[in-house]
Amino acid sequence: NNGDLTFTEKAEEYGLADSGFTTHAAFFDYDGDGDLDVYILNNSFISVASLGYNNRRNLRADKWSIPEEMKGGNDKLLRNDNGKFTDVSEQAGIYGSLIGFGLGLNIGDVNDDGWYDIYVSNDFYEQDYLYINQKDGTFKDESRDWTGHLSFFSMGADVADINNDGYSDVFTTDMLPEKDERLKQVSNFESFDLRKFQEDQDFYNQFMHNALQLNNQNGTFSEVAFYGGVAKTDWTWGALLFDMDNDGYRDVFISNGILHDLTDQDFMNFFANDIIQKMLIYGKKEAVDSIVGKMPSIPIPNYAFKNNGDLTFSNEARDWGLDEPSFSNGSAYADIDNDGDLDLIVNNVNKQVFVYRNESNLKTKNQYLKFKLKGKAPNTFAIGAKVKIFKNGQTYYTELMPARGFQSSVDYEMTTGLGNHKTVDSIQVIWPDQSYQVIKNQATNQTLTLNQSDASGNYLHDSAAKKIKPIFTEIPANFKKHFENTYADYDYEKLVSKMISQEGPAAAVGDVNKDGLADVFIGGASNFPANIYLQKPNHSFVQINLPAFEKDKYFEDTAAIFADVNGDGFPDLIVGAGGNESLKGKQWYNNRLYLNNKKGGFEDAIILPSSGNNVSAIAAEDFDKDGDLDLFIASRSVVGLYGPNPTHLLLENDGKGNFKDITESKAFDLKEAGMITDALWEDMDADGIKDLVVVGDWMSPKIYKNNGRRLSQLTSSLDSLSGWWQAVKSADVNNDGKPDLILGNFGQNASYLPTPGHPMKLFINDYDNNGTIEQIQTRSIDGKDIPIHLRNEITEQLSYLKKESNSYDNYATKSIDELFSKELLSKAIQKTVNTTASVVAINKGNGTFEIKKLPTQVQFSNVKAIATADLNGDGNLDLISGGNYFDMKPQFGRLDANQGSVLFGKGDGTFDWVDYKHSGLAVKGMIKSILWTDKNNLLIIRNNDTPKLYKTND
Repeated sequence: NNGDLTFTEKAEEYGLADSGFTTHAAFFDYDGDGDLDVYILNNSFISVASLGYNNRRNLRADKWSIPEEMKGGNDKLLRNDNGKFTDVSEQAGIYGSLIGFGLGLNIGDVNDDGWYDIYVSNDFYEQDYLYINQKDGTFKDESRDWTGHLSFFSMGADVADINNDGYSDVFTTDMLPEKDERLKQVSNFESFDLRKFQEDQDFYNQFMHNALQLNNQNGTFSEVAFYGGVAKTDWTWGALLFDMDNDGYRDVFISNGILHDLTDQDFMNFFANDIIQKMLIYGKKEAVDSIVGKMPSIPIPNYAFKNNGDLTFSNEARDWGLDEPSFSNGSAYADIDNDGDLDLIVNNVNKQVFVYRNESNLKTKNQYLKFKLKGKAPNTFAIGAKVKIFKNGQTYYTELMPARGFQSSVDYEMTTGLGNHKTVDSIQVIWPDQSYQVIKNQATNQTLTLNQSDASGNYLHDSAAKKIKPIFTEIPANFKKHFENTYADYDYEKLVSKMISQEGPAAAVGDVNKDGLADVFIGGASNFPANIYLQKPNHSFVQINLPAFEKDKYFEDTAAIFADVNGDGFPDLIVGAGGNESLKGKQWYNNRLYLNNKKGGFEDAIILPSSGNNVSAIAAEDFDKDGDLDLFIASRSVVGLYGPNPTHLLLENDGKGNFKDITESKAFDLKEAGMITDALWEDMDADGIKDLVVVGDWMSPKIYKNNGRRLSQLTSSLDSLSGWWQAVKSADVNNDGKPDLILGNFGQNASYLPTPGHPMKLFINDYDNNGTIEQIQTRSIDGKDIPIHLRNEITEQLSYLKKESNSYDNYATKSIDELFSKELLSKAIQKTVNTTASVVAINKGNGTFEIKKLPTQVQFSNVKAIATADLNGDGNLDLISGGNYFDMKPQFGRLDANQGSVLFGKGDGTFDWVDYKHSGLAVKGMIKSILWTDKNNLLIIRNNDTPKLYKTND
């Protein structure tokens, strides 16, 4: 900048003349020396199709066997050395490969340590990078440590605090359409097998939807875009997180649209194939514009998501005047007219730029504070400064980093909306050199001009927080890793949306050797033996090898319980077999009884009456009050057939450990119970006899009254709550003396969920009369039941539909009633789901329950395991829960946003979530069981992973 409205090109002289396909650049002081360094983001020269799935992430560009002129397409970190820039990428830990297709670049201090980190969003199958600043001039990509999954086709991104907790969150954009019709016209997803192959090649978990990574303040994010309602915005380029209405919460602006629908499935199937054939016949390529000219071109509205203040968002683009259909990409905000609210500039393809004047100041009484920061030379704009505003327990946090969104940069002046607050309690301004200043009791609706020269001290040193003593601390344990056997349900049932072949491992706690210490059983997957761990007085565990378990390793252990079934005072072990492998013989689905040998081990298995189904739960109780323990054995599914109700077993004990199936005579109502996932015995009607409570998939929680002679279904207010229930626990959570129920469900952070009045449905029938059932899953749109399956999925299973729905466009709007005859549908088994929230059911007596939703953070994933205890000594019962589920079809993503929830009970049936820093839990993976091994030690069992042991801190 020559200072006279002219510029002189000096990139070569400064060392900035990069030869790559540069999409963005961000200047920031990464090494704390006071000047601005730069990260240059590039999009690889190499065609993604030519890369295959060869993972060359660690092969730097100059080592690739390609022409020299193509080797400069990698990202670069350039250090500012007295005004000239030096490439330090390799020594700083920046990947130098050509498999990165960078489209988004953001700088933010995600771990709040005073050193700026780098977020790079990559298109295609290479993962995004989260480079954490190591404070020594180097970075480490910790994206896999921080996240459970990422956007697949990541484009623009933004880093900012969306929930006012003082920590930066991350938003990345992708291309999943919101409207079901358009999704079916333009979307195609990877197969489960390809996803697994990519994992084998060390590519990361990526799914096609926007990602909202919520900062957990413990070095991890929880991805909550589906919960927030911001996951689906079509072909999206830029995202900006800023407060559009000055209510104190950052909203999300989305710029989207693609000039030509490159992925339109009808174009790909018909026109593209025709063009390729002509190219082959005539030996030359058609003109590119001839091909492009045949592609659909549909402008779409941008999105403006209002932050509701509860981690959910509502699209207000229409009401805010931002919904004109367009092909938008770059966008930036600034207070152009100096009225205290942020205006918006949006760039478009083949259309004039949008300049939107924000008039929220005329329509609301919301307040603001604006900051003009003057830094010390050479960083005179104070890039990297932070402003924290405090009011009524809220933190309004802003980082001065102008490079944001997609190929865009925002205003250097910082504007913060403050709702109706006319004053703030205090303001902290942290300058790039960590000097700071504090301003107290400041009035709002003004601009503050501040100078770095007026600051002093060292913020990192002066504000060092006292060390938090968490509730739980992980302790070493020698439990073996659980290994899941390889099996894909989708190879045999192509229309199911999730796998049920990986429900283990089963786990149980009991004092096997009668030494007063609880021991642990952990089951194995098929071809892996189960294990017993005996607890020692120092609370360590020692594995013992049992020949019986080695002999039975071909069983998949999915349910287990210790119970003294022969009255000898020693706990015996009952294990249920499961899995979903229909090709296995029925004998591998037998239930087994291992009698305690009174020597710290067990005898060989005795085969119990079995249903041959996928067993999910075993519950022991003296059902008939004859002094011995009887068994209820629940089934998750019919093996190899998702949807139909499996059979369940009520087994009567003769007192010697011999069991007889009495289901038909004494529990006939259980025949139609459903796909049960969990069960327990509890006295729900205060008659002194424990009743049976079950939950499951595509069903409501059910109570079977026990009169001491037989079980019969009890009508209750729970009957209206049809869900994908995963777990049930009984406890008196409101201190009224009656047992309540904690009900774990699928959660509210998934791609397809029911909404009030719009249930999900499952239609089960043999639609092509070939002797095998199919499962058509639907959701309600405009009063119609619309299949969630893509055309290629449903026609692969039901080939005759190819003629009736001969194009993707034709299929996209069809309801199940338009696909199948009334006769076929009338014969179908129909199931519904109307709620997926995990809840507490407060027992009001007489079969009536008051439903209270568990806290927001619990709903980020499913709840598969629940434990209870009074953790804080206040006399109220607290909860520990966990879940996560990874093996859905790729188009549905995965559930991984919960690391184990600790909830403090308030004594009235409601709970407060304890953040991870204070709870001490940080358990990634698929949690299957949470078990107390004594009053202080908590064992967490995970599928395909190693168990974790935690102790409570006094």
